[in-house]
Amino acid sequence: MRLCGYFGGIPRVSITRGIVRIARFRIDGLAEFEATKQSFLNSLAPLLAFPLVGALLELGQGGVLAAFTDLFASVVAVLLPLVLSEALAGFWGKHDNWLRYGVASNWSQWTMPMALAATIAGFWVVEQMGVKLDQNAVAGAAVGVVFYGVALHYFLARAGLGLSRGKAVLLILVCDVATVVAVLGPRLLVLHASGGV
Repeated sequence: MRLCGYFGGIPRVSITRGIVRIARFRIDGLAEFEATKQSFLNSLAPLLAFPLVGALLELGQGGVLAAFTDLFASVVAVLLPLVLSEALAGFWGKHDNWLRYGVASNWSQWTMPMALAATIAGFWVVEQMGVKLDQNAVAGAAVGVVFYGVALHYFLARAGLGLSRGKAVLLILVCDVATVVAVLGPRLLVLHASGGV
């Protein structure tokens, strides 16, 4: 399979094109991501930079505990699925595929905010047309965005790691459940310590 086009010996890949193609469940989108450690670090940097900036802003407003809790939760949400997926890929003999999967998975995180923004824009257009949306429509759209995210994760596990259907589902369950527990656990402990629960 041709992983990228070349011009003068230099790979011509496009992260944006890769994100758009993967968002449309096109397997050729994987070819737009290089399987190198530097590419992986480049894909990880923005996912960690935004939470760090948010934590610094919270610290500036005096919310020390909230800042550290939010930063910890964000870092765990980013790194834990990568650690678990690499471990499972190695266990299943798919470690050679993991680096490209990791890069594609990191960049594909940006499809969720785009899907959410498109949903909100759609709601705004509908409301401008005079149609009133009830809570069921909003909840249904939110569930649809979450379902899209899970389907995208499944697609990447199948196409990027070359997993069977069953293993792809298992990878999603392990990564998502462990991440939810790891992210919500400390928040619940903080709430309990502060008397909120």
